[in-house]
This record gives sequence, C-alpha cells and structure tokens, in this order.
Amino acid sequence: MKTAFARRLGVASLTALALAPVAACTGAGAPEGTATEVSARQDLQAAAEKEFKELEKEYDSRLGVYAVDTGSDEEVGYRADERFAYCSTFKALAVGALMDRFPDEKLDEVVTYSEEDLVDYSPITEKHVDTGMTLRDISDAAVRYSDNTAANLLFDQFGGPKGMEAQLREIGDETTSMDRYETDLNSAVPGDERDTSTPRALASDLREYTLGDTLDEDESAFLTDLLKRNTTGDELIRAGVPDGWEVGDKTGGGDYGTRNDIAVLWPSDGGDPIVVAILTSRDAKDAEWREELVADAAGVVADTLG
Repeated sequence: MKTAFARRLGVASLTALALAPVAACTGAGAPEGTATEVSARQDLQAAAEKEFKELEKEYDSRLGVYAVDTGSDEEVGYRADERFAYCSTFKALAVGALMDRFPDEKLDEVVTYSEEDLVDYSPITEKHVDTGMTLRDISDAAVRYSDNTAANLLFDQFGGPKGMEAQLREIGDETTSMDRYETDLNSAVPGDERDTSTPRALASDLREYTLGDTLDEDESAFLTDLLKRNTTGDELIRAGVPDGWEVGDKTGGGDYGTRNDIAVLWPSDGGDPIVVAILTSRDAKDAEWREELVADAAGVVADTLG
C-alpha cells in the first residue's frame, strides 16, 4: 500500500516528466498551447485520476474532487459532477449569500433566540442565549466553529433552506439542493438528493463569494478571513497541502462516513489561488470518517495544480 508521500512523489514525478517535453518544445520556439503541451496536461489529469481511484480503494470510500487554478483555469477532478451530502460546508456559502442579499449593516443586527432553538453541537450560540448575537458573530460561529444553531439562524435570514437555495441560483448554481435545517441535513443517506451538491458546484460557489465579483472587496475579505481562521480543518485539506501554503476552508461531516472540506488555497510561491472541494462518503450509516483521505486527495491536487 502506498504511503501518502509515495503517492505525492509519484504525481510530482509524472509532473516533471510531462512538463519536460513541453519545456523543450517551447524552448525550441514552438508557441504555448501546442499539442505537446495539451497532451502533457492531459497526462497530468489522467495521473491524478489514477491517484484518486487508488485512494478510494485504500480508504474504502467514495471520493469526489474538483479543483481549479484561478489564474490559468486549469482543472482537476474526479466524480466532480456526482452528488454528495454537503453537510456543514454550506455554512461558508451561507455567509456569502447573506452579504450578497443584504446591505452591509445587516451584519450588525442582533438576532435573539431561545434554549429551544439550540441543536446539537452549538458551542458558541449556547453561551449567548440571554443576549442574542449579531449576524457578524453568528457568521463567525458558523464558519470558524461549525456551530449548528448559528447555521440555522443564517437559514432563517432567507426564510429557510429553499430561500438560501434561491440565493445560490442567483450566482449560477443550478445544482445544489437545500432542503433541511441542521442537524437533519447530515443524514447523508445514499441516493437521497436532499441537501446535496457536487464538488464542482460547491467549489464554484466558494470561488464566486471569495474571489469573484458578487461581493464587494470588504465582504469577500470578511468571509476569507473567517475561512483562514477556521478551527475545525487541521486534519483535512490543511494537512495535505505543502508547508507554507495558506488555507481558508470549511469542513463538513455526517452519517455514512461523510467527511468534506472546501477551501481556497494560496501557494507559497505567490501563485494564483486554487479553489477546491473534496467530498467523501462510505456505505454504512455508522462508518467512521476518513479524514486522511481528504488530506491525501488535497496533496494530489496541490501536486497537480501547484
């Protein structure tokens, strides 16, 4: 069984081999984008897909990946258009959608709630039942701590999950189906399309809210800061990318071994950001999460696009 290092070394070696003839060809005066260069990129994609397939087998899991270099628009994917339960990854998108729909001062509005509104895993909101919280602080709790009551309070700003789904349609997401509140949305039953999306759709939404034109600069910076200071992702994408890369991510987890992470990556060499979504699931309802799978898949993305 290959170690994560061996897998990454394999992709890195293929990268070097694939790019060598491209460099030789362009060095001889051939234009960029030659058939040789296109072939090399296809070789890299094929090598990455092979690695993803091996990871699925090793971790006895289903894996979905989509990543894009925002400078070149080069992509790498595996099951990129298949549905997975998104679980708590939606919380980052909820904050982006909130700022898209409402004026800036909305974030300073205080929202009150009761003990009856609290759901499982609400480490921040449970401390502020008596006073309520501003939507700015609720957003922080939802993204950085994955607080579930905070997520439901964000849903309420749209009139429920379907209202937020409609907001995602405004930025071109025709895929994501939002149906239930926390914590029911984490059931992740195979074949149930409720509360599901695809790696491509989630990455595209995250890209638009953090790097696109939908939000103004201050709004995008607010969301990006929350992602960079996330407290729940150390064992996932952050663990798989090279030292020195900056990561802003939002994790998710549910039944059937569902463990997800969506992120914006900033390579240490100053290259353009890479946006990635890695979604995983397993066959049994009580199956354990495979966090190492997410980290290893992130390593393949970094080697392929970074």
